[in-house]
Amino acid sequence: MSDVVNVGFGNMVMTRRILAIVTPDSAPLKRLVTEARESKKLIDATFGRRTRSILVMENNFIILSAITPETIALRALDEEGMTTPSARSKAKREGEESVG
Repeated sequence: MSDVVNVGFGNMVMTRRILAIVTPDSAPLKRLVTEARESKKLIDATFGRRTRSILVMENNFIILSAITPETIALRALDEEGMTTPSARSKAKREGEESVG
């Protein structure tokens, strides 16, 4: 299953369809989420938790995740065997692996 990545709480996304993984802090990204919600192209995978990353998909869908962009990227790279053990241990030390 190297072509999917866990974005939290058992939700999977196809890695080859991801255009960007960004933090939700800026006003333009908040507008992007609002517009996606209005046009029914928003998928909220946070399960009520704080949004830590926004995944922009190639089909113009927006996915919200409670996992940080760094952790999602590490998970995607780890599935392809491209991360080092030290990168994985750093993510575990930060406690983000336990979120989803």
